Amino acid sequence: MDYRKMGSTFYIRMDRGDAVIASLLCVCEKEHIRSATFNGIGGCMSAAIQTFDPAAGAFHTEEKTGMLELVSLMGNVVSDGDGSLHHHTHALFSYVEAGEHRVLAGHLKETVVLYTAEIELRPVDGVIGRRHDPETGTGFWSFEMA
Repeated sequence: MDYRKMGSTFYIRMDRGDAVIASLLCVCEKEHIRSATFNGIGGCMSAAIQTFDPAAGAFHTEEKTGMLELVSLMGNVVSDGDGSLHHHTHALFSYVEAGEHRVLAGHLKETVVLYTAEIELRPVDGVIGRRHDPETGTGFWSFEMA
């Protein structure tokens, strides 16, 4: 992974074997970024995508391996009251199966780069916090820290 800051935006290039979410959070830690938004594209070798099932009150996870074209990556990073960072990321992948193009999309738990990922990280001027939602077991934006 390599990155540069240009203006207030960070441009991140990830390489084969880099875990995208872990790498994004690493840049945020190194650069003392407490809240940010990001988007990106690339080529990945594996992905874990989740979809929330309200009736079951749980996430369904689908894992996929192979050549996965990262068509769209978007999300945000926020901070807990203790300063720990959390991501909320959605992704869209395309791939070929049995000679046909298919897509896989949803909440991204993690993906690993096959050949490259190019991500634009935009820090927020201020801090967006995170509040726990007992219904889903996840966190949502909180502006109490802003």
